[in-house]
Amino acid sequence: MFTGIVEALGEVVDIDHIEGDAARLTVRAGPAAEGVRLGDSVAVDGVCLTVTGFEGTGFEGTGPERGLSFDVMGETLSRSTLAERAPGDRVNLERALRVGDRLGGHVVQGHVDGTGRVLHRRPGRNWESVRISLPAALSRYVVEKGSIAVDGVSLTVAAVVDGEFTVGLIPATLQATTLGSKLVGSSVNLEVDVLAKHVERLLDSAKGAKGEVP
Repeated sequence: MFTGIVEALGEVVDIDHIEGDAARLTVRAGPAAEGVRLGDSVAVDGVCLTVTGFEGTGFEGTGPERGLSFDVMGETLSRSTLAERAPGDRVNLERALRVGDRLGGHVVQGHVDGTGRVLHRRPGRNWESVRISLPAALSRYVVEKGSIAVDGVSLTVAAVVDGEFTVGLIPATLQATTLGSKLVGSSVNLEVDVLAKHVERLLDSAKGAKGEVP
């Protein structure tokens, strides 16, 4: 489980597409590698991945050059933007939430629901407004003033219209995450509020139990 508060910007060192539909991703993780052990979970651009190794010359230590490796299966590649990543790309990193940590953002699972595209950016004096496309299948879970994770960043929805939503990015978010450099047309990972999905499921089950059509 994560909070959507990015801890560090990582850099893709290598992505090795293995025979079939899987890949091995290695990321220079910087501060986000501190204390990480094999089997730990790390969110990479909002995708929950398991650390499977520490690779590359100079990457075995605990300093800023430490590289974390992840095995990424085909299902994850097809549902997220990770298949588009290349060496040199920056990625948002967050280590898994520990018991007792503050929940600074919102409950984020690292299970990407779909992808969107940056449609428009409007800079302001103290913040920037960004419009992002929203897949039709996810639109019912996104509400004004609700929460959404974009590339693993917990954001508040400023507005929702057919097929898109708008978020506001403060200077800290622009500087500390990859969202500050996403160009119009760039793809982003989206994870909607898991609580909304659970409520929908419970209501559908209740209707079904009463013999009603969901």
